Amino acid sequence: MNLPNALTISRIFFVPLLVAALVQDHQIGVVGINNEWLALSIFLVAAGTDLLDGYLARRWKQVTTIGTLLDPIADKLLVSAALISLVQIRVLPGWMAILIVGREFAVSGLRSIAAAEGYTIRASDLGKTKMLSQVAAISCMLLSIRYAVLRLPGMILMWTVVLFAMLSAISYFRKFWRKVDEGIKKRRRNELLTLERRRQRKAMRQRGSLGGGGDAGLGSGATILKPPGVS
Repeated sequence: MNLPNALTISRIFFVPLLVAALVQDHQIGVVGINNEWLALSIFLVAAGTDLLDGYLARRWKQVTTIGTLLDPIADKLLVSAALISLVQIRVLPGWMAILIVGREFAVSGLRSIAAAEGYTIRASDLGKTKMLSQVAAISCMLLSIRYAVLRLPGMILMWTVVLFAMLSAISYFRKFWRKVDEGIKKRRRNELLTLERRRQRKAMRQRGSLGGGGDAGLGSGATILKPPGVS
């Protein structure tokens, strides 16, 4: 356990606090802070840990297996919880949340399959832009709960998130298909080469056995000529 991993785990624990601040009708915040501002503060702090843990892990050379596994899970939990909570309080259309969350699961599945095959699909620039646009859009939608004037800018940002999500998903699918297609072709080529080598070895063994049998036949059937006078 190191500081980057602790920040990643703390982001997971921020998720229920964010949901509670959004879906509760009664005031649960500190005096003078309403639920919307509390939810926004929790979300921004959690999103900040996403940037900080990666930076610290690379700077201090503390990149670990558990951190690599938990970081994308924590990100998806945070974003999914915020989107689903916004749908529950009727601020965000459900289909937008379904597209964004579904994209996250699809990309995670592709990366898992690629990892099982020995390939690594790195995050694209579109994926990173999508994450930044998600933070901006969700923050604006959280504020639009109390300030209705921000509803239109928030929806415009959400449309931007959906666009980047679909484009980055297509990019991941193309990378995945290219890797898998290359892997299948390489595996098929190796199989054909192996079969050809076996065929050649079998043919050489057959020629060798035929040659050995012919010599043996000549030896058994040949008449030994002896010089005159030798019995």
